[in-house]
Amino acid sequence: MGMRRQSEYSLGEIDKQDRGTEVVLYIDKENTDFLEEYKVRELLNKYCKFLPVPIQFGTKKTEEPVEGETDKDGKPKTKTVETPWIINNVSPLWKKVPTEATEEDYKEFYHELYPMSFDEPLFHIHLNVDYPFNLTGILYFPKVKQNYELQRNKIQLYCNQVFVTDSVEGIVPDFLTLLHGVIDSPDIPLNVSRSFLQSDHNVKKISGYITKKVSDKLEELFKKDREAFEKKWDDIKIFIQYGYVSDMKFAEKAEKFMLLKNTEGKYFTLEEYKKHIETAQTDKDKKLIYLYTTQAEEQFSYIEAARERGYDVLLMDGVLDSHFVNTLEQKSTDSQFARVDSNTIDKLIAKEESEQPSKLDDTQKEAVKLAFERNIDKKQFEVSFENLSESDQAVVITQNEFMRRMKDMSKLGGSPMMGMGELPDSYSLVVNTNHPLVAKMVDESDENRDKTIQQLYDLARLSKNLLKGKEMSAFIKRSMDIIQ
Repeated sequence: MGMRRQSEYSLGEIDKQDRGTEVVLYIDKENTDFLEEYKVRELLNKYCKFLPVPIQFGTKKTEEPVEGETDKDGKPKTKTVETPWIINNVSPLWKKVPTEATEEDYKEFYHELYPMSFDEPLFHIHLNVDYPFNLTGILYFPKVKQNYELQRNKIQLYCNQVFVTDSVEGIVPDFLTLLHGVIDSPDIPLNVSRSFLQSDHNVKKISGYITKKVSDKLEELFKKDREAFEKKWDDIKIFIQYGYVSDMKFAEKAEKFMLLKNTEGKYFTLEEYKKHIETAQTDKDKKLIYLYTTQAEEQFSYIEAARERGYDVLLMDGVLDSHFVNTLEQKSTDSQFARVDSNTIDKLIAKEESEQPSKLDDTQKEAVKLAFERNIDKKQFEVSFENLSESDQAVVITQNEFMRRMKDMSKLGGSPMMGMGELPDSYSLVVNTNHPLVAKMVDESDENRDKTIQQLYDLARLSKNLLKGKEMSAFIKRSMDIIQ
């Protein structure tokens, strides 16, 4: 019998008729929940779920038919049978050879690992290597929820089927800690520590192997059935983008299956998309301009302006897209990414053609500028003039690409300019000097000019989803007055 007093143990012989050892644990008043069946079952389920020897906890009662006996209605009689309740799976799926398992087996095992999950995994990767280290396991690509951080700590690490930890940073590449599943390796000791992981040679090899295995699987899926791969892309792109921006070796392999999606829902590899836009979207400095939107509905008018000129616009509305865009730019010095609302379209992709002449002279521009500054929030908007086409909008709001991107990256973390996420947004209010309404302002009274400017200013803000509350109410009232 073993007994613990503070940090000491006592061992003693007991009178026992059968083989085996009894361990007696004494529970103090503060820990009586350990006497509850649910608590014991919870601990056994976490630490002993896949032990290679059967673990019994209590018994199961089942109803079984009695052979040859029926009741008065002719139905077979049943009896209650009590059997040992084995709580663990001694032969988990990851111990099998991949060719011996079916797709259904992998789905069932996923739900065995995560019984509270009602989602089906997108696909799996079976790890099975015995040289130069021993490693088995199954990794699943799950459907990612909106907050990807919540998906961490889902991979379980085992050593010969003994649970070690579900914090696998250092063993699994950081970008793959968002996956679910199991890894089992006798080459990783039970007393695993962060300092050990950082220095152990085997662990580094294992991490590299997992990266290669995942990239090989993704490439295989892409080549085997591109259409099916594209259907999964929106769910898996966060994993691939994370790997692309954080793991150089993975990024090299990902070039083959990394996809870009445009606003029309078409998918392209990086090389395909470059060829798709290089004729139309190369500017006068021989730089290839990739246009993108982060909110297709809110930025619709900017997207339309790009399409009217024969340009294509990418949809970049994912949580990691700011970092991804930055990485793509760094890898290609002759390319640049620009959100469609970061400038007027003819400035975003500047061509050789000279700028159109302005219908306003400098004195008239200054008068119009003063009138605009009198009617807008000068802390948030800076007025500028461009000689656009008469068919372009009278007033357009743009937002500097560099500043906006740095702010987005700072909010998510990882920006070299931390703290920018807290700064207020700033915009340019671009006035089209060639629009008839702007030209008309020159000869208007201050009162009528101010009314026109207020309406144009509010319409521009409305298109950027910046008009709200009291100002929105005033805009609606003013619009009704104009109609009447």
